[in-house]
Amino acid sequence: MRRPGDGGDGTAAMLRVDQAGEYGATRIYAGQLAMMGDRAPAGRVIARMAAQEERHRAVFDRMIAERGVRPTLLQPLWNVAGFALGAVTAAIGPEAAMACTAAIETEIDHHYGEQLRQLGDSDPELADRIAEFQAEEVEHRETAIAEGAERAPAYPLMSAAIRLGCRVAIGLSRRI
Repeated sequence: MRRPGDGGDGTAAMLRVDQAGEYGATRIYAGQLAMMGDRAPAGRVIARMAAQEERHRAVFDRMIAERGVRPTLLQPLWNVAGFALGAVTAAIGPEAAMACTAAIETEIDHHYGEQLRQLGDSDPELADRIAEFQAEEVEHRETAIAEGAERAPAYPLMSAAIRLGCRVAIGLSRRI
């Protein structure tokens, strides 16, 4: 017998992937801040976005616990991969760090929009959180672009690769 939070249950899978994504975002920002610190102008912008991601993750952590949803088993991988992605993009430069944010937030905006369509009015608590967080993720993307994301070296290639990685992470976290 399968428990509600263990398999393909739509809402459980949504919570699992959303918590994993917000966790991954906190690790990306941690990697970026480890490389550039929070005193440089870009570091201060990243620190503000990181604080919002921490709040998003805390909400999904609470919802997972309250609803008995199993988190992704891939969290140790997202810990390392997220931090590494953040550190590498920050090492390239502030524009590359912002390109990373812009790419990821583009995918998350699409992802959250699809989840809202799937939910309809079936789970108002989850839908409200997703809509709130989606608006903040769009702000992050707009901030990243304003901060020079599109001036990053090889921006189109970097953006496409990060967006693909994000889609893969979403698919894996939904199932595993």
